[in-house]
Amino acid sequence: MATRIHMADSEPKTVLLAGATGLVGQWALESLLEAPDVGRVYAVTRRPLGREHSKLANRIVQFDQLESQLKGLSVHAALCCLGTTLRKAGSEEAFREVDVGHVVAFARAARSAQAQRFVVVSSVGADVRSKSFYLRTKGEMEAALVPIGFSSLDVLQPSVLLGRRAEMRPLELLAIAAMPFLNLFLRGSREIYRGIPARTVAAAMVGVLRSSRRGPQRHTYSGIQALARSRRK
Repeated sequence: MATRIHMADSEPKTVLLAGATGLVGQWALESLLEAPDVGRVYAVTRRPLGREHSKLANRIVQFDQLESQLKGLSVHAALCCLGTTLRKAGSEEAFREVDVGHVVAFARAARSAQAQRFVVVSSVGADVRSKSFYLRTKGEMEAALVPIGFSSLDVLQPSVLLGRRAEMRPLELLAIAAMPFLNLFLRGSREIYRGIPARTVAAAMVGVLRSSRRGPQRHTYSGIQALARSRRK
């Protein structure tokens, strides 16, 4: 039997969000602001979001000082959409600083702010033993979150994220355009590698806030789709 989180179902949730300017994060922010059971959203960014909403509070932060800058904040849950690419980061060290260092710093700040649930976007195939630097780094990030002590830790592991980024190379556009066709051939055990819209992943992050399950949970393609549908109910 699932254990309920100690929070009245009717109580509006206060949510902490990181990565609100990214591909998934932009949709996550919109979903949170539209959710009737979310009363307040604290979005932490390095630069102002440049938008106003009655539910939204934008905190400008430095990720190496997050815990002190968010001191005194109290939230129910935290959503993390932080991430970069090797091309944008410029080096493996810089990539790891964002995808592990900043994510873990945000998680610790969220736990200090009393968050009981932490939801993070990782990648299908994440594994600390992987030969792929990208997947190994994602695996390290997932492993580092467990001992922080959240009652509920939900890791979303999508494959290719479908959606337009600000900067995209022709090959990336071609791959995204072809993915819906390729998805038709990814069935059974290969379903987890299907491309999925960033908007669906964001909806799943908000949907998981309604779950009463505790402990660490990993969600791949079908699980993400199910969580996204629960967000729309």
